[in-house]
Amino acid sequence: QVQLVESGGDSVQSGGSLRLSCAASGFRVFAYCMAWFRQAPETGREGVAFWQSDGVRSYADSVKGRFTISKDNAKNTLYLEMNKLKPEDTAVYYCAAESGPPCGSWEADYNYWGQGTQVTVSS
Repeated sequence: QVQLVESGGDSVQSGGSLRLSCAASGFRVFAYCMAWFRQAPETGREGVAFWQSDGVRSYADSVKGRFTISKDNAKNTLYLEMNKLKPEDTAVYYCAAESGPPCGSWEADYNYWGQGTQVTVSS
């Protein structure tokens, strides 16, 4: 049974940093497409960082240069390092997984989701 459990969300001031974690069980993160999405109030779910099964990483333009996606295969955990946070980064952040390749960048491309963790950035 695939499970994803996020942690690390918090309230920080603009310019601050956070690291989100996503502990996976029921599959191995090194073999799957993995991604971080976020959803702000009254908006759709937006993909922010992607790790394809061949190791290629990609980012939404809005977070490029500030966010870094990484994995610890030994711990079977996905991370999102977030630096220089802005108020517009405020959202619930979700970890997502799907067997692949190919790895997509849309919400519909992922079947496995965590429960989400809240990130709030104040100005």
